[in-house]
Amino acid sequence: MIDSVFDEALRILTFQSGFNSAVVVAGTAALGLAGGTVGTFLLLRRRALVSDALSHATLPGIAIAFLVGAALGLPERSLPLLLAGAVASGVVGLLTVQALSRFTRLTEDSAIGAVLSVFFGLGVVLLSVIQNLELGGQAGLKTFILGQTAAMAQGEAIAIGLLAAGAALAVALLFKELRVLAFDPGFAAVQGWPVGALDLALMGLATLVTVIGLQTVGLILVVALLIIPPAAARFWTDRLPALTVAAAVIGALSGWLGAALSALLPKLPAGAVIVLVAGGFFLLSFLFAPARGLVAAALRQGRLRLTFAERRALADLLDGRPVEGSVALWLRLRGYIRDGALTPAGQTAARAAARDRRLWERFLADYPALLPAHANWGVDPIDSVLPGDMVRLLEERSAPS
Repeated sequence: MIDSVFDEALRILTFQSGFNSAVVVAGTAALGLAGGTVGTFLLLRRRALVSDALSHATLPGIAIAFLVGAALGLPERSLPLLLAGAVASGVVGLLTVQALSRFTRLTEDSAIGAVLSVFFGLGVVLLSVIQNLELGGQAGLKTFILGQTAAMAQGEAIAIGLLAAGAALAVALLFKELRVLAFDPGFAAVQGWPVGALDLALMGLATLVTVIGLQTVGLILVVALLIIPPAAARFWTDRLPALTVAAAVIGALSGWLGAALSALLPKLPAGAVIVLVAGGFFLLSFLFAPARGLVAAALRQGRLRLTFAERRALADLLDGRPVEGSVALWLRLRGYIRDGALTPAGQTAARAAARDRRLWERFLADYPALLPAHANWGVDPIDSVLPGDMVRLLEERSAPS
């Protein structure tokens, strides 16, 4: 049983489990890649909540576009028309947020909350009205709320792939401008760069990703593909090019693995599974990333405390004060003490610890404002932190008179 499930999962992941499955997996992977790429700059620009309002604001546009299509006699649901309505409604919602933030006393988060709730409420009301009309195809409109990945057709997957490639290409072409916009918009404005136009371009890319993700994960969950991949990637690197690539990879893997897992578990909604896989990547990054992960930070703190206790105990032993408990056990394991006395290696380490403590105390007394931000005084050897001439000056000042 386990072998058959593993074989089926391998076939899905390698696009060998049927045409429809391959289409879905490829389309969602492309969507995740685009979401991670564009979402990197949304996250750095602090526009995460704006993307949430944007996704919710698409619902009334979908409903109105359906009514327009029905009035024009279009057969059932016209996907291009519905997506065009979603774009128009999303743009109106975005402009409304900006107008409320600029021309009223509302803060941006208040404006986002108002637009998000009002537009989504309007969309739900319009959907309820449509359900009571004698029209064909209205039942499928609710799939835009939570997505319908399994129903993705070949043309839709190709369109998603092309649009995702276009979004990634746009980010590559505007990379320098978006980088300045994300980190120092004031500098960009002083240099004469069109900050407002760049902001609109960024939100336009977010709108594009949001709209192409409606059919896959739905308007409620599509914001997760814009925010979670770059948030997870942020734990791993401080460099923007690496961050952008990492976010794109995490987004693509989330779509790829999530779609494959939903194919193995057909009773679960594919969009939710994709978002849960992205959440799994975020959790792994939060816990195990070497730079900012929780486990790595705990290990660093534990190592610092242990080193501090070791060096303080060695200095105490050098002064003739006894050391007991777990610190004494640790020093015995390190080979620094034997039968309660310092070994030759322990005496060398103790003299170095006592010297460092004396020099650090002298430095903190004379130059408290010059302590380097990265230094762990009392733990780091002072020679590895301060320049040699400063260390020699401290030795002269701390030498017994």
